[in-house]
Parts: sequence; structure tokens; C-alpha cells
Amino acid sequence: MDKKNLLAYIPKFKNARVMVIGDLMIDEYIWGRVSRISPEAPVPVVSVTSEDLRLGGAGNVINNIHALGGQVWIGAVVGNDEMGRRIIHDLRKMGLETKGVLVETERVTTVKTRIIAHHQQVVRYDREVVWPLKEESLKQILSLLEANIQDLDAVLISDYGKGVICETLMEKVLSLTRRAGKILAVDPKVKNFPLFRQATIITPNHHEAAEAAGRWIHTEEDLLAVGKTLLQRLEANAILVTRGEKGMTLFQKNGEVTHIPTMAKDVFDVTGAGDTVISVLALALAVGASPKEGATLSNYAAGVVVGEVGTAILKASDLEDAVRNGIRSKKHKESSPGAEGP
Repeated sequence: MDKKNLLAYIPKFKNARVMVIGDLMIDEYIWGRVSRISPEAPVPVVSVTSEDLRLGGAGNVINNIHALGGQVWIGAVVGNDEMGRRIIHDLRKMGLETKGVLVETERVTTVKTRIIAHHQQVVRYDREVVWPLKEESLKQILSLLEANIQDLDAVLISDYGKGVICETLMEKVLSLTRRAGKILAVDPKVKNFPLFRQATIITPNHHEAAEAAGRWIHTEEDLLAVGKTLLQRLEANAILVTRGEKGMTLFQKNGEVTHIPTMAKDVFDVTGAGDTVISVLALALAVGASPKEGATLSNYAAGVVVGEVGTAILKASDLEDAVRNGIRSKKHKESSPGAEGP
């Protein structure tokens, strides 16, 4: 694909207007070193050097779109707790409007904690209680979408299965986007696949795609069957299956299938890669890129972020450099990884 054409879309990202609806959470990173095994159990003892908190889930999508220059509207909920307040604070610090970030008293804001030693994840533990969206919150999110739908270029669904994405919400989102002729991009969870019928583009990873289609992917024949099954079942314009080290495969409604090889040189951490893919893809489509061009740009973006440890944020200049010069191998030092966290 012509790099000049791809590069032309990136400066246009600043004109894209995207509403992100989904599950906000916090990614907590505890960085350290391991020099011995515990005498109490066969587990490593991590000597902590630093800690940091980052926006996760739909928050990482919002952060990526903002860093790439896009304009963001938000529809989400948090708990009435310290981490919920932290999310709202971080979003306001970015200069974003937070009236669509609703506080539910009974909800617990999801926190995913990862302990990282020598650039390797030692363990992850989650603190969360999955609650369905309250009716009042649902009404407010939909009211915000309806009020702004004509000003938007795309709606992005970031589904982490924490309760925001539900049948009632998606019925109205699909109706509003179809009627207004807007792009609907979805990063799905398997259990909610049936809710995303007639979306513009859906981006499952290969495990999610296989589970949703009811067929394991062992061969290219399996992959083609899974992609075509999902296209037909979901009546989507396109399905982009992300395949890790094997890159991506784009299935389009017109019958075209495109294999896009990975651009990654190093893979240190895949955390948040799916968020980056859907962010770049939605921005690209919003400024007029074809599904194939959008998928190719998102593939470059994913190749950059998997070379970083932790939830990484991509800037427009990073994406331009990757497209123009390719993705270069990075040398990670074996000293304190805490120095790498923002």
C-alpha cells in the first residue's frame, strides 16, 4: 500500500470527532526487580522500585484518540471511589469534557494491577465487581449521544464486559448511527457479539473470533471460515481479526479478504494493543480512509505499542515515523523498569 496515501490521513486525525462508549478502568503498574525466590513458596520476591496508575480499558482508547489529535466525547460510568475520582481527574487534566462520565454509588471502579519485573509481567490481579448499567446512566449516555450524533464522525464501542455495553444501549446506538450515517467501530467481548449486528467494523482477536464462530483456528482455511461466518452472522461491513504475531486479516462485505503481516519487531507486552488498533482504525475511517487503509495504519500502530512495557500511548508523530521508516527494534535496559512508566 502506498505509504504517501497512508501518511496523508494522520494529520487529518485532528478533524475526527469520535464518541467512545465503554468500560473505564485503571491500569496499575508496580515495577521492580527479582533477585531471589521466596522461602515461603516457589514464587519470585519482587523488590518494588516504583508504581504508577494509567487509564485503562475505554480510558486507554480515549487517551490514544486524544494523543493522536482526535476530538473525543465520552459515555461511561465509574464508581464513587478513589479510582473513579482519579479517572475523572485524569480526563479533565487532558482537557476533556466529563459530563458523560457518570458516577454510580454502588459500582466499584475496575482496577487491574500488574507487577512487572525486568520487563516481564510476574502476576496480574483484578479488583472489580461487574454491575449492569443503571437505567438512569443508560438514559444519560444515550441522551448525550443523540444530542451530538450529527457532530460526530464515528462512535466507538470499547467493550470490556464490565456492564456498560448491554442490549438496550446497543439497540439505540445502532439505530442512531445507522439513521445518521455514522461509522460504528466495535472492540467486542464474545458474550456481546450478537449485540453488534450491522456495525461498520468489528475487531475481535483470533481467540474471540474463533469462540464466537464456534470453530478453532488452526489453519488458514479455519481462519477464512471464521471470518466469513462472523461477517454473515453479524451483517457487518467488515471484520478485522487481530492475530498477534501473525498480523491481521480483514474480511469485507464485498468478499475481499486481506492478510496484513505484523509490523512488530519486538513484543514486550500486548497490553492495550487492541485499544490502539480500534483507536487508529476509528480515526482513519472517520477521516475517509478505506477499511484496508485503516487496518494497515492500525497494524503499524499495534507494532509500535507491543514493543513497550505496559499500557502505551501512541502519538501522531510515532505513527508517522513507523509508516515512513518502519518499526525499529528497541533495546530495553535491564535496570529499573520504573523509569519507563509515565
